[in-house]
Amino acid sequence: MKGVDILNTKQKGDITELECITYFYKLGFDISIPYGENSRYDFIIDNGKELFKIQCKTCQLKKDGINIPCRSIRTNRKYNRVIRYTKNEIDYFATFYNGKCYLIDVLEDINSKKLRFKQTSQNNQFGISLLDDYTVEVVLKDHMPL
Repeated sequence: MKGVDILNTKQKGDITELECITYFYKLGFDISIPYGENSRYDFIIDNGKELFKIQCKTCQLKKDGINIPCRSIRTNRKYNRVIRYTKNEIDYFATFYNGKCYLIDVLEDINSKKLRFKQTSQNNQFGISLLDDYTVEVVLKDHMPL
């Protein structure tokens, strides 16, 4: 079995996507996956009443939290092009860390999101996002399957 350190970016992304799909499925959501690679979303979750388009992103572990990219980058020989997602394309970014799935609303309109493990030592709450506030169970508490 390959170690995580030798996997390429695509393989790491595929693992994140599978972990997120499994997490949603265990919570009772139905899952739909688009055919091909041309959709801006990776999958759709269905709670029986609503559909939500999900784009998975592999998080990066930092000493005080995780960082989630909230954009895509297209590369060619001349430049890197940063492409942001819109509400018309997706509803949430999802990532998987330490056995849990986390969601960031696309309406936050950011390039990346840092989710901290705990409050700062100065207890400064302005601009701080805590990991526990972004679990699927918290973000979708009013949209969980029956």
